[in-house]
Amino acid sequence: MGVEQFKHLLLKLYWGKEKNRKVYFNGSRTGLENFDAQTRQSEFGHLAAFISISIVSFFILRNGSLLLFSTVVLINFIGNLYPIVLQRYHRLKIERIDKLVSKREPNVDQSLD
Repeated sequence: MGVEQFKHLLLKLYWGKEKNRKVYFNGSRTGLENFDAQTRQSEFGHLAAFISISIVSFFILRNGSLLLFSTVVLINFIGNLYPIVLQRYHRLKIERIDKLVSKREPNVDQSLD
């Protein structure tokens, strides 16, 4: 499953509801900043979980349970690695949007002259 497919899965299962989307982004400049902060927090949480579960999974493998190891690694990739990549992808888009909005807004220093 690629990042795009994972994104579409999230949209269908969770983000498709307007109420859930508005919690993170309300359409304003402040909302964009909030969304950026939320992606950073989510990425850190998923990264910490990914590292922890990866360490535990190697102990599982060392104990000889290949099937359990494989299952844990698969769930870890889907539940933590994909969201990390998706958060990074969102932040790249946020940066582009922020640059576009900044170009459109008048510079405060120039308006005082």
